[in-house]
Amino acid sequence: MSEHVWPVKYEGPGDLPQIIPLFPLAGAVFFPRANLPLNIFEPRYLSMIDDAMRGNRIIGMIQPSGGPDLRPALHRIGCAGRIVQYGETDDGRMVIQLRGVARFRLDDELTAMTPYRQARVDYLPYKEDFREPGLSESEARFDRETYLQTLKLYLKAIAVQIDWDWVEKAPVEILINAFAMLAPLGPQEKQALLEAGTLEERTRGALTLMELAVAETGGGSGFSGPGNATMN
Repeated sequence: MSEHVWPVKYEGPGDLPQIIPLFPLAGAVFFPRANLPLNIFEPRYLSMIDDAMRGNRIIGMIQPSGGPDLRPALHRIGCAGRIVQYGETDDGRMVIQLRGVARFRLDDELTAMTPYRQARVDYLPYKEDFREPGLSESEARFDRETYLQTLKLYLKAIAVQIDWDWVEKAPVEILINAFAMLAPLGPQEKQALLEAGTLEERTRGALTLMELAVAETGGGSGFSGPGNATMN
């Protein structure tokens, strides 16, 4: 029996496995071509990473939507990632980095013998995730000046400092998705940005959230925040 070798470059939904392990984690969303570092210590997820490393290295990140901690209900949309960095620590943890490949819709959770959850997923609703970056009409229409002006006001409102040189040079997709991944948003807000069908829709959602935060804090004046942090 021949062994299928999963490609490192995924050109369409057919290049990804339909059945994938799930890692439910509140507040953790990521996107195609984004990197997500994870510190794994629960036995069931250590087992999941072991199995993934022996196979296609694909796992699905998805947010819980409520219910018991051990087996919560799940949102319907998540993002599949490939393990691109892997290490083990002396105390038994695994430190990995996922590289986002494509978002998916959860179609059917399976009854699995593994300690972790598995599901059949559909990537077709997000087939645009497989395109090369920088080629979309949304990116061509992106108003960087307006976005950066709003971002400056937002960062002042939440008392956060970032590497502004990086912001000014970052590609559109990375700039928008970094906000969704790194901003101090609630799980529902992050999920809404993840589910936005296009980059243009996600941009509008990000601008709305930033404008609301600025309005709530009076433009940053008198805001008692958590102190300065650095985002790279």
